[in-house]
Amino acid sequence: MSKTRPSDAAVEQRRQEILDHVIATGEVRIDDLTSRFGVSLMTMHRDLDDLADRRLLRKLRGKVEAYPATTMESAARFRDTFNQATKDALGEAAAAHVHSGQTVFVDDSTTLFPLVRRLGQVEDLTVITNSLEAARILGPAKSIEVVLAGGRYHHEFDSCAGPDVVAFLDRTHADIAFVSVAAVAVGRLFHPVQDYAELKKAALRTADRNVLVVDNSKFGRTATYAYGDIGDYDLLITDEETPTEEIEAALTAGTAIEQVECAPEGPEYEF
Repeated sequence: MSKTRPSDAAVEQRRQEILDHVIATGEVRIDDLTSRFGVSLMTMHRDLDDLADRRLLRKLRGKVEAYPATTMESAARFRDTFNQATKDALGEAAAAHVHSGQTVFVDDSTTLFPLVRRLGQVEDLTVITNSLEAARILGPAKSIEVVLAGGRYHHEFDSCAGPDVVAFLDRTHADIAFVSVAAVAVGRLFHPVQDYAELKKAALRTADRNVLVVDNSKFGRTATYAYGDIGDYDLLITDEETPTEEIEAALTAGTAIEQVECAPEGPEYEF
């Protein structure tokens, strides 16, 4: 009898959850991970080898551990490559809301990098961002003026945050702002770092129109700092895999919703 192998997206989702658990715990026995995630020892070793090869965690004899000084950086590197096809589709949908001559704010969320790459094709834009990576992407575009919101630099996010950035955003104006979110639970928004929670609130005050761009993996999660709810945004752009209860929460809050149909992250196999 053939057995269906999980899709690449399902495997990546499990690996993200494994990484999250190791980061939260610091050190975990491999046997305990096998039991927790309900997979074979061989499958768990494959998952851990992949994460170790990407330098997201350290694999030792019988156990794994997080890199103490770089746990947030590791999570950021994982997010940058996770759900990439979905993020690309969301970026294309978001870009359709940008028009020549506008001033646009984008934050440092990796979900927005596909949007940022498309902004370089729009004429006469001013783009305000706290993300050094977004500035690097847009730097070569001759028709784009990039305004970098500087302040306290956070290496783990390759961006700036803190009171100076908030004060700068309070002195600027954008026609439209795009942000993403680390975690959403029934309409409530969360971030693990307080400076970034405050930055996202400041971005709401900066723009005439606020757009939240979130892939399905961010829903049903929480983090340390709650900073608002989905009703603060004019539009939510997400994908068709977003849980129904989260869509209902956004509708109840009065937020318009654009759900994007995405190509599968990877094929399913039988063997």
